[in-house]
Amino acid sequence: MKAKLLNVLTVCVVTLVVLSPELVVFGIVWERHLELVKCQKLASEVNKTNTDAPALASQIEGTHSSQTSIQSSDRNVIHQMLTVAKQYKFATILQWFFLLTPICIGLAILFYDRYLVHRAAVLKEQVEMLERLWQQSIEQ
Repeated sequence: MKAKLLNVLTVCVVTLVVLSPELVVFGIVWERHLELVKCQKLASEVNKTNTDAPALASQIEGTHSSQTSIQSSDRNVIHQMLTVAKQYKFATILQWFFLLTPICIGLAILFYDRYLVHRAAVLKEQVEMLERLWQQSIEQ
């Protein structure tokens, strides 16, 4: 049972090691694609506010009020950019978590199995030593 489980886990870890570069590359490409889409969306919003600004300026008599609306739209764009940056950081953390968790679990199982083998070997040596001492005490 243990051998089958160890073989399955070994195959899983080897498969993960083989596929991990592709997953990382796909994640990077996907991040760049999402950045491009967000930048295009923000650029279109900025262009829309810039084209709306002269119309707003002609409608509103004071230039001060038009500058205030442009500043508030700039603040909205900056706020959106910061939100997108936070989402990318969170996505990167999740990506590394999903990549490293199976590797760490596989290594933990491997090290625990090696520990059990070591413990069994030490126990066997102790039993052999006790048997030798017992044989010596019987002979005396």
